[in-house]
Amino acid sequence: MALHIAAIATGAQGRHAEALATYDEALPAFSRIFGADHWLSLKLRSDRAQQMISLGQHAECEAECAAVAEAAGRGTGPEMSLLAAAARNGLVFALNAQGRHQEAEALAREALAAHRARDRMSLVLRLGLAHSLNGQARHEDAPTEAQGADKLYRALPEYQSHPDTGAVELALATALLGLRRAPDARRQAAAAHDACLASFGPDHRRTVEARTLLEHIDGTRP
Repeated sequence: MALHIAAIATGAQGRHAEALATYDEALPAFSRIFGADHWLSLKLRSDRAQQMISLGQHAECEAECAAVAEAAGRGTGPEMSLLAAAARNGLVFALNAQGRHQEAEALAREALAAHRARDRMSLVLRLGLAHSLNGQARHEDAPTEAQGADKLYRALPEYQSHPDTGAVELALATALLGLRRAPDARRQAAAAHDACLASFGPDHRRTVEARTLLEHIDGTRP
């Protein structure tokens, strides 16, 4: 369990390759101690797959999240239900990263229909849905989902120090840029970058994404 916590903390600092190595170290022990189908072992695999996205291993992440979602779907209890939703969220992000935005949208909507709680899982699924809409250039629809995610985000008690810090602003910035509202997009992207830099450091995937978007906006402005 200590290795799992260390991997989460390492990944949150943007040290994704190191985090993945720590997950790889922990996985055999979890399988041996808890069993391969225990929810703790499956959660470790789901968390490990999130680091694959940050390292560009999108196809590997897709396969792992699909396997975890299937295994969790065979289980019972609230832990398995939440885990299945988390794995589907990882799958949504992996599909978006591969440009398969229509598949990602369908899966995100299906997962949201199955997960009605107004919690962090709904938040990240809404963000995945917004990302899929932006990817399809449906920039008029994406802000609705991003703003819905923002309401969920601000309702969480720990939202000011949250692992999804900056994600809402990034989704909004992408949509606003697609709507040719560059000044508004830049404000959102700058807010995302500042928040991610303060929370996660310069090497985290989301910090890099916000910085890249800022550079793109500045490069296209007259």
